[in-house]
Amino acid sequence: MVSFMPKKKRKKREPSKVWELYKVDGKKATAANKTCPKCGPGVFLAEHGNRESCGRCGYTVFKTNKK
Repeated sequence: MVSFMPKKKRKKREPSKVWELYKVDGKKATAANKTCPKCGPGVFLAEHGNRESCGRCGYTVFKTNKK
C-alpha cells in the first residue's frame, strides 16, 4: 500500500542536565539541591521563587521571609 502522507518532523531533544544537580569536589560528588523526604535519595526538590517542590509526589516546602 502506498502512503501519500508526508513524514512528520521530529523535534531535537536537548541532552539531560543531571550533571547540574551535583557538585564535584575532588573525587567526591555531593547533591546541589535538597532531596525529597518522602521519595528518598535520588529525587530532588525544585527551587522556585518562594518554595521548593518535588515533581514526583508534590511535596512542597515554603520559604519564609525573615526581615
